[in-house]
Amino acid sequence: MGTGEDRRWAVVDESGDLHWAGGNPRLLSVAATPTAEGGLLLEAPGLPRLKVPPATGEHVPAHFVEVDTVVLAHPEAHAWFARLLGKPARLVWLDDPRRCAAPASHGGLPGDVVSLAGDALFLLTSRSSLRRLDDWIAEGALERQEEVPAPLDMARFRPDLVVDGFAPYAEDTWREIRIGALRFRMSELCDRCAVTTYDPTAFEKGREPLSTLARHRRWGGKTWFGVRFVPRDHGEIRVGDPVTVLATEH
Repeated sequence: MGTGEDRRWAVVDESGDLHWAGGNPRLLSVAATPTAEGGLLLEAPGLPRLKVPPATGEHVPAHFVEVDTVVLAHPEAHAWFARLLGKPARLVWLDDPRRCAAPASHGGLPGDVVSLAGDALFLLTSRSSLRRLDDWIAEGALERQEEVPAPLDMARFRPDLVVDGFAPYAEDTWREIRIGALRFRMSELCDRCAVTTYDPTAFEKGREPLSTLARHRRWGGKTWFGVRFVPRDHGEIRVGDPVTVLATEH
């Protein structure tokens, strides 16, 4: 389960535009682990491990929806990502997540913050929904007389919260839930982009899951998997905490 703290880091180009994983799939190979000091430990195949200290650089312009400046990380981190991507890159940090309000266009309410995630702090997905999606993909492969592919890795969808034990896609109807002792409000369903079509291990691009989602879960010109939630309380949640549905769509 994510904490939202990872969404305070981003990789941008020299003008402050985001280096998006859909256009830079090698970013998917990076493991970034928070350190006790507030920095990051960076690892990626073919590159040396790099311990990045807390970001204390200057504020520089950036082009995020709700934030126009970010803090530069250590120059060694810029060089590390430039080597990874083969182009100029900078690692940046959002010094105060309260500066970044959740957009009203994505279900944000006054006081909701989102860091650099852009839409909502937490993305929730369901293992039963993924199993149903795998079944649909298998059915399509058999119809085309193709080999049935291996089940999808949930990592393709980059969730913060993963639940199980509910009916497939029941989460679409949830309006408020409690995980452990903390309550969460649903802000919107999550439309899926091309990043999900990259294998999170081989980093190769395919047609799934968007091809099958387009057959079964397409409306409004988009395909959908997962739900975005905003926390209503502060505290800790842990793997294995019970999930209680407090309110659903009528």
